[in-house]
Amino acid sequence: MVDLKNLTTEKQNPATKNIDELSTLDMLKLINNEDKKVAFAVEKILPEISKAVDVIAQKLKAGGRLFYIGAGTSGRLGILDAVECPPTFGVEFELVQGIIAGGYNAIFKAVEGAEDSFTIAENDLNERNFSSKDVLVAIAASGRTPYCLGGLKYAKSINATTISLSSSENPQIAKFADISLNPITGAEVITGSTRMKAGTAQKMVLNMLSTGAMIKLGKVYGNLMVDVKTSNEKLSERAVNIVMTATERSREECESALKSANGRAKLAVFSLISNLPIEECKKILKDNVSLKEALRSQYE
Repeated sequence: MVDLKNLTTEKQNPATKNIDELSTLDMLKLINNEDKKVAFAVEKILPEISKAVDVIAQKLKAGGRLFYIGAGTSGRLGILDAVECPPTFGVEFELVQGIIAGGYNAIFKAVEGAEDSFTIAENDLNERNFSSKDVLVAIAASGRTPYCLGGLKYAKSINATTISLSSSENPQIAKFADISLNPITGAEVITGSTRMKAGTAQKMVLNMLSTGAMIKLGKVYGNLMVDVKTSNEKLSERAVNIVMTATERSREECESALKSANGRAKLAVFSLISNLPIEECKKILKDNVSLKEALRSQYE
């Protein structure tokens, strides 16, 4: 029998005991009031998140990859964050990967029992050639999911960097983590429904991990996603707007620069600001982490 009574995420919330008797508006006010607590819980662990961002960026710069693993909601949130990295930051799909207990089908439908295995995560990681160069972030609101524990233990055994993300006090997964991220969001509106506050906290933290690391990798210029992939009409238009904003040039000039740069906003921006030929711009950008570094190198 799994003992849940001591888990923070399984406790009953006294503020919502009578939520089923309230009007719709009062019910939603209660949910909203509980959600307000999430950002403050995340704020308390910003120093730990900062350490995690720095180590992830360091590992990615050295040729490593970032992996998220989890079960249920936690696994799906990891996948959600991972799949948004390529279109947003122009990275390869293999650089940030999300793995859910139970595999592909578990993304859409619960796979019973998958999260209770201590060995499946090791197999899942081995299938992706997980190595000591990589970073593993195990996500489990309860802090005790066997799938995550097994994955972390395996990652530690091969000297990979390990990070845990949970929402319970004294989480078991922290024992196998180099960095423990533990925003305590408290009892859920609906007892044990960690898709709510705990899930919201996970989403916020994962956004910080990936976005922070990508900023450090030079994927952002100011607050513009200059490495955006122009894979559809919306993103192509976004690229035009990014180049126009960064260079303060006309739409016609920016569209022409993007055409010469094969849709690469960063290259188009650099060519317009530096007034250098495209091929020379490519070489300079290849040798510099960020667009700002590349521009500074031309004025030193």
